[in-house]
Amino acid sequence: MSETRAAVRAEFTKLRRVRSTFLALLLFVPVSVLVAALDGWSARSALESHNPLLRDGFTPEQTGLDGILYGQLALIVFGVLVVAAEYGSGMMRVSLLAVPRRGRLYAAKMAAVAGTAAVVATPVAVVGYLVTQLALGPHGASIGAAGVPRALAGAVAYLTLMCLFAAGTAATARNAVVPLAVLLPMVLAGSQILSVIGATKEVARYFPDRAGLQMLTVNSPDASTGCAVLFVWTVAALVCGYLRHRRWDA
Repeated sequence: MSETRAAVRAEFTKLRRVRSTFLALLLFVPVSVLVAALDGWSARSALESHNPLLRDGFTPEQTGLDGILYGQLALIVFGVLVVAAEYGSGMMRVSLLAVPRRGRLYAAKMAAVAGTAAVVATPVAVVGYLVTQLALGPHGASIGAAGVPRALAGAVAYLTLMCLFAAGTAATARNAVVPLAVLLPMVLAGSQILSVIGATKEVARYFPDRAGLQMLTVNSPDASTGCAVLFVWTVAALVCGYLRHRRWDA
C-alpha cells in the first residue's frame, strides 16, 4: 500500500512540474469563469431588451452551468498531455524504472488525473454558477434552487470522467495528436451537429459528451442514464489504454 501511495504522490508531483500540463489545467479556471460571466451578461441584456434571439427554454439555473462546457476543453487537453507527454519525451521509461509494475504506475497516473480534475472542477463549477447569477442581476437564481446542487455535483463528475476519458484515449494512442484531433472537434461542435441530423440523431445521444451533458442539466430525467453511458465510455478508454501500456516495449 505504501508503494502505491508513493506512486500516486510521484504522479501528483509530476503534474505540478510539467509546464504544458500545468498550463492546460490553469486555463480551465479563467476560461470557465469568463464564459460564465459573458453568458450571464448577454442573457441579462437579452432579457431586458426583450430580444427574441434569447434561446428557447432559457432558465438562469441552466445558464449558470454552461460556462464549464467551454472550460472542459482545457481539461481534455490536460488529460491528454498528462499521458502523451511522458510517451513523447521518453520519461515513461524513467517512470517504469521507479515503478516497475505497469499496472500500479498506470493506476497511479489515472488516480492523479481524476483527483486533480475533481479538485479543480469543484470550486470552478460553483464559482462559475455564482458569477453567472451575479451577471444576471435581478434575473439570477439561487445556488440552492431546485435541481441546482445535483446538477453542480453532476458537472464535477462529468468533467472528471471526460478528463479520464481523454487520458485513457491518449494512453491508447500513445501520442497527443490523434486524441486532440478527435476529441476537441467532437466536443466543440461535432456531436452537437450530429445530434440534430435525423440519420445520426439517435446515435449521437450515446456519444460520451452528449450523454454526459445530461449530468449537468438541471432536473434532467436522463441524468443517471447519461452518467452510465459516459462511465462506460471512460472505463472502455481506460482499459484500452492499460492494455496498450502493458504491451508497450519500453
